[in-house]
Amino acid sequence: MLLALLAIIAGFALLVWSADRFVEGAAATAKLAGLSPILIGMVIVGFGTSAPEMVVSAMAASDGNPDLALGNALGSNIVNISLILGVTALIAPIAVQSNIVKKELPLLVGVVLFCGYLLYDGTLTSIDAILLLVGLFVFIAWSVYSGMKNSGDMLEQEFDKELTDHSMPMGKAIFWLVAGLLLLIISSRILVWGAVEIASALGVSDLIIGLTIVALGTSLPELAASVIAAKKGEHDIAIGNVVGSNIFNILAVIGIAGIIHPIPKISAEAFNRDWVVMLLLTLALLIMAYGFGRKGKINRVEGGTLLTAYFAYNGYLLINLLG
Repeated sequence: MLLALLAIIAGFALLVWSADRFVEGAAATAKLAGLSPILIGMVIVGFGTSAPEMVVSAMAASDGNPDLALGNALGSNIVNISLILGVTALIAPIAVQSNIVKKELPLLVGVVLFCGYLLYDGTLTSIDAILLLVGLFVFIAWSVYSGMKNSGDMLEQEFDKELTDHSMPMGKAIFWLVAGLLLLIISSRILVWGAVEIASALGVSDLIIGLTIVALGTSLPELAASVIAAKKGEHDIAIGNVVGSNIFNILAVIGIAGIIHPIPKISAEAFNRDWVVMLLLTLALLIMAYGFGRKGKINRVEGGTLLTAYFAYNGYLLINLLG
């Protein structure tokens, strides 16, 4: 038990550090290769910030723990909106100015609804997983098109500044790209082993462990990125990181895990409780970001509301667990 706990702590620490190195290396490599800042931000960084969830869920699925993989994806999306944007908005209210981000939000709602449609029958088949991965490629294609069409968008300006501030030589960029990915795989292996051991020792389901401990840990890179961006006044990066990551979490994380290990019987709570909470938070984010009659902004009161939702949800899970 103690060894498993230490494995989780060490796995989290290495995961956060390696994810940051991987994203910086990937972004710098793409910039040196001539990609535009907006494409790097939407595709490379979006993919990179979801890399922890992808690798952890792939490892869990390959080890025969698909419920942990599903819980990680759903839980990470809940954490991203409620905890990450809640904390970020409390530190610095988030003004939503980017047209690209505003176009991504309805797309995120659609992806969440599509996920619910696939989970409604209580299974996640190989066909379901393939459909999610097809959706991923469609989203990437849309991102490329939207990035090219919306040149000069506020999001592009913010990404351009970040890429300039974190520029590095090609050799160093490739080194951190490869090293970061390898360390991501190693840290994910350590984390999954520790999480499964803890679940077994406490008699807790893999789904609950994935929704709570693992989801929180794999979302830490997004938390750091969003808080730092908001403090710099890069509001669209702060919210764009979360929106893009949530889309990748559903399409790529669940899709990859489902291809590796389909889930013949999904826990009813995964749909009735966890997917519903994810949907409600996503709709709340859409309303806050668009404003509907006022300037689109997540203020401190709304940030506090999101944070309260995070603690209420996890408190509910804990009460049910103890009950």
